[in-house]
Amino acid sequence: MKINTLLSLFTPKDVKFFPLLKETTTILVSSSTLLKELFELETINERNEICKLIKVEEVKGDKITGKILKALNETFITPFDREDINALADEMDDVIDAINRAAQKVLLYGPRQIPNCTRQLAEIIYKGTIEIRQAIIELEHIKKTDQRLRQHYKEIKRLEEEADVIYENGIMTLFKEETNASELIKLKEIIQELEKTANKINNTGKVLKTIFIKYA
Repeated sequence: MKINTLLSLFTPKDVKFFPLLKETTTILVSSSTLLKELFELETINERNEICKLIKVEEVKGDKITGKILKALNETFITPFDREDINALADEMDDVIDAINRAAQKVLLYGPRQIPNCTRQLAEIIYKGTIEIRQAIIELEHIKKTDQRLRQHYKEIKRLEEEADVIYENGIMTLFKEETNASELIKLKEIIQELEKTANKINNTGKVLKTIFIKYA
C-alpha cells in the first residue's frame, strides 16, 4: 500500500475546500442571474449598471479561487485529488470570467437591439450554474449522493447541447435579418461569447464527471 494511501486512512481530510467551492458557486449563480437580467433590459444606463455588478462578482470569484489554491498548497490531505480540486476551481472561475466577458461586450458595443437567442442562451447559462451549485453540494457526501451528482453533470451536458442548437439558429437568423454590418458584427460576437460560456459550464461538468468516476 502506498504511503499516501495509508496516511489517508488515518488522517482526517481537511474540509475547508467545500465551503470555498460552495462560495464560488454562489458567485456563479449570482453572476448568471445578473447576466440573465442584462439581456432583458432595454436602456444603456440599466445595462451599464448590471455590467458593473457582474464585474464585482468576477473580482470576488478571483479572490475565492486564490484562497482555494492557497489552501491546496497548505493542506496535506485533501478530500479529492489535488488536480481535481484545482481543475474544478479553475473551471468555475473560467465560467465567471466568461460571464463577465459577455457582459463587457454588451457594455462595449452597446447594441441597438437584443436578439431573442441571447436571452435563451443567458437562461441556459443560469440553469447550468444552478446545476453546478447542486452538484458541489452533493460532492461533500459523494458516497451517499452519487446518483444525484451524476444527474447534475448529465443535465449540464444536455444544456450545453441545447445551447449549441440555439447558437446555430441564432447566428443563421442574425445573418438573414440584420442588414447593418456594424450591428451584425457586434451581435455575432456577443452571441459567440454566450455560447463559449455555455461550453465553459460543460467543462466544469466534465470535471465533476471525472470526480464521480474516481470516488462514487
